Amino acid sequence: MYHTRIATLNDLPILLQFEQRLIEAERPMDPTLKEEKISYYDLSEFIKNENSELYVVEIHGEIVASGYAKIKTDRPYLKHDKQGYLGFMFVSEEHRGKGLNKQITNALLNWCKSKGVFEIKLDVYENNPSAIKAYEKVGFKKHLINMRLNIKDLDFD
Repeated sequence: MYHTRIATLNDLPILLQFEQRLIEAERPMDPTLKEEKISYYDLSEFIKNENSELYVVEIHGEIVASGYAKIKTDRPYLKHDKQGYLGFMFVSEEHRGKGLNKQITNALLNWCKSKGVFEIKLDVYENNPSAIKAYEKVGFKKHLINMRLNIKDLDFD
């Protein structure tokens, strides 16, 4: 029923819409995002670059989900030289809860594995429990906590 495939440049219009919907959903979770229209990704680069792959899921020719994997050189003190980084994980509201995130994630993990990259990471907002649960279902585990503090209006007496 649902078909997973590699994205093409022809898919950019809908993928750019997905990106804005993702930003809209994440904006309340991230007070550091600019108020004006922003973009997270260079989606055409993910499609064209040999060190990244962008997948979509479609049904009846309509794209309903997306995600990318990018191979990055990791820090020299780690056991692995490279990591796969996952992002742009988006499923249209009307298709959520149907296992499409897992379908995209599995395609991305298989792509990473085919490239000899076995350490996979992603970022997820702490106050996004449904996303955390989806990634845990695939096998991801919490590893590090990224903390922040805006000190603009604080005094340090």
